[in-house]
Amino acid sequence: MAQSTQPNILLIQPDQQRYDCLGRAGHPLVKTPAVDRLASEGVWFTQAFTPTPTCCPARQSLLCGKWAEQHGGLWNYGIGLPLKPFAEPTWSEALAGAGYALGYVGRWEVHPTRTPLDYGFRDWLHAPDYAAWRKANHLPDPESDAEHLPELKGHPVARWFGGVDPVGVEQARTHWYAGRTIELMRRYQQEGRPWHIRLDFEEPHLPCFPAGRFAEMYPPESIPPWGSFQERFENKPYIQRQQLVTWGLEELGWREWAMFVSRYLGMVSQIDEAIGRVLDALDELGATDSTLVIYTTDHGDNCGSHRMIDKHYVMYEDVVHVPLAMRWPGVIAPGMVREEFVVHALDLASTVCEATGLPIPADYQGRSLMPLLRGETPSDWREDVVATYHGAQFGLYEQRMLRDRLFKYVWNPTDVDELYDLAADPWELRNLVGRLEYAQTLHDMRQRLLARLIAQGDGIVRTDWMQRQLSEGRKLGATHQLVSTS
Repeated sequence: MAQSTQPNILLIQPDQQRYDCLGRAGHPLVKTPAVDRLASEGVWFTQAFTPTPTCCPARQSLLCGKWAEQHGGLWNYGIGLPLKPFAEPTWSEALAGAGYALGYVGRWEVHPTRTPLDYGFRDWLHAPDYAAWRKANHLPDPESDAEHLPELKGHPVARWFGGVDPVGVEQARTHWYAGRTIELMRRYQQEGRPWHIRLDFEEPHLPCFPAGRFAEMYPPESIPPWGSFQERFENKPYIQRQQLVTWGLEELGWREWAMFVSRYLGMVSQIDEAIGRVLDALDELGATDSTLVIYTTDHGDNCGSHRMIDKHYVMYEDVVHVPLAMRWPGVIAPGMVREEFVVHALDLASTVCEATGLPIPADYQGRSLMPLLRGETPSDWREDVVATYHGAQFGLYEQRMLRDRLFKYVWNPTDVDELYDLAADPWELRNLVGRLEYAQTLHDMRQRLLARLIAQGDGIVRTDWMQRQLSEGRKLGATHQLVSTS
């Protein structure tokens, strides 16, 4: 059968990939030739941001094109308070209805009981399938039999700092996932119909267990501290300090954290090699020119920045700024760099619809990137970007972020707000809230954030009490002060 003119969609998404831990983003050590190639042959977005730095809500937004406050998946299911299961119609179902063959390899985290097979995907292979393959081949367990860090033996955080997977790279989960993806590509290509495949790596989400040469690729002693590692949390929300105590991190120095980052960077390069194999297979199948390839992530990882681990309760660039590269020969000019603000999950949902000829649903809240991919510069593109957060894993905590080219404002309704001058303080160490010389900037960003939240239908600003925190600056720790009645 002749290949359809509709593009294939290959969406590659590691879990918790920092923007700055890629060669294309300028990291001084990490080697990521496959992602670098993808960006050089297509477009690299420098200002893509997650709508929410939490796994499940971000992944749900990607499939339904809506903010978490609209689809209701406010935090990860199975941790903390229960939520109503995700029940939105998805573009993946629409693609299946339009004749696409859909396959999913890897991490899901969209619904506690429904799987990709319930959302239009025909095939799904994930971690339990890999574990069964590993057991059938008499390979050791990837975590319980792994070589952990002896320096942290007995420490409560030891497991999360990872270790070395005791198998060869070819037997690692990253490469097994790549192999299954290639098998699906070959099968779908033979059917002669357009296809969409998701390749969602479990890594580099902690704990990281790189295998073979990748475990030794970045010696800890070669890794310099993050620029934010001397964080003292002055004029910062209480909950950030509490996170160190909750995890048991308060006494750890860079010597221990360098080991964590070593494992993380090793896993990033291991994933990159697996991606390279998938891209090579795409070439071998003659499908490169007919395939839109998207590389991104759900959100980033603190990874020792600000002395913190994982994500949660922060809106630092480490967790909200995400990589985004796209390649589509004949549509996207090679070597393009776009600096427009992108709300990646929401915008990608609209983009996939337009690219495949599906109508973009009226209730989608993102914007198609197709004009940017074609090299156009819309005059009305957004000048800032919003992210939201709700907590639950360690206690409910609301946050809303507004970030533009110069400043980042974080509204913490139950604690001190945050304002950072990103040019003067790129590591976000100095909270400027309370500084008189930034009072007007703070006021302006609060007004803009309020307008954006109202437009998005965010229920947190449904009442006058909450609106006044932003519209009138009625926040302690800033310009508002309590007045004594005595």
